Amino acid sequence: MVYGVTVYGTAHAQLQGGADWDSPSREYRGAGSSGAAGSSLPAAARSATIENLNKILSTSQLSPVDRSLYLSIRAFVFSRMGREADSQKDVAEMARVNPKGWPIMLSLVMPGLAGGGDRGAALRALGYGLQKKPNDTWLLMGQGQVQMQIADYARALGTLDTAVASAQTTAERRNSSYFRGHANLALGNYDQAASDFDASIAGQTTLKGRIWGALWRYAAQVRGRHNAQAALARELGNENLYEWPGPIARFLLGRLPPGELEVAAESDDAAKKTNGKCMAAYFIGMDNIRRGDKQRAREQLQLAQARCPTVSEYNWAASNELKRL
Repeated sequence: MVYGVTVYGTAHAQLQGGADWDSPSREYRGAGSSGAAGSSLPAAARSATIENLNKILSTSQLSPVDRSLYLSIRAFVFSRMGREADSQKDVAEMARVNPKGWPIMLSLVMPGLAGGGDRGAALRALGYGLQKKPNDTWLLMGQGQVQMQIADYARALGTLDTAVASAQTTAERRNSSYFRGHANLALGNYDQAASDFDASIAGQTTLKGRIWGALWRYAAQVRGRHNAQAALARELGNENLYEWPGPIARFLLGRLPPGELEVAAESDDAAKKTNGKCMAAYFIGMDNIRRGDKQRAREQLQLAQARCPTVSEYNWAASNELKRL
């Protein structure tokens, strides 16, 4: 059964404040975890059956948001079964019951469901959404994430270029820039990636709103041979960096030994909820790249690759760094 399903974190840019949501999407906030945990849904959602979903959708008490959630899951399951006409109908019904929020819901749900192994079904469902709303930024972001899951970074970059160009709200610009930053980082376009991560936090005034983009900009600047540590210090140096993921920034700024970062990643409640060990391994690896210690970097990035699921930005980044070492 899939009663009580919650949309878990697509990416920290969306769910942890790295990029603001616009008004139609605020209902979705707060249920997520970091991108280190990856775009994911509960196992019950991934294994939902048509019978169970039909029962849930037959009730009249569902809110428009919940109904669009279950419709999106059923659209995916129908596509996996080869029932494409039924999948298209569910996407169309999502648009009817949740006219403002359905693209965001589809963008949140499909990358997580794709992580179960059927990326094709997720891409088809997102494609049905794009047939209804061509060049929608949120739908393109979902598509780009799934393309990065299968390491098709060149195609993802094209998809996300269109997403950025189509963005009309601050939330859309920040989120699409964030994901395009990952496509550029994967392809070795380091200066472009750093600019994208900058754009993902443009105008943000809180630490929560700025820290994720600042950390990823650090990674891009390390690989682009810029003074990443100085840029991070200018961005975050005066902030209180004791709450997770603050210890990552403290470590990168030379204020926390790597062993203490690993302890924080394993013991901090927020870190445990967001697969902090995955993040810590990745950024320890990037710090070693900055220092020129390739062997230590390789060990940490292999650890990150093992700890971070394939739906996670950290897995993509670690996998691509290992190819370059």
